[in-house]
Amino acid sequence: MAYLIAILVVLSLASFIAVIAGTAMGAGADDGFSQGVWPVVLMAPLFALPTAMLLTIALLIISGVTRKNANKAS
Repeated sequence: MAYLIAILVVLSLASFIAVIAGTAMGAGADDGFSQGVWPVVLMAPLFALPTAMLLTIALLIISGVTRKNANKAS
């Protein structure tokens, strides 16, 4: 699950960088961001970052439950 969180965060950061680079290169001019792969690149952080946050919370809860059960057993 930790790898999935890392992948989602890296994907979001790459999307941010791609949008910044695309804007600098003029891809946003004349509604260029609504064509090709750009809508996916623009929407990726909107879904990936909240999902990564929820997975982080789930990972913390799972880790806490596992530690609690390990402490009970010993």
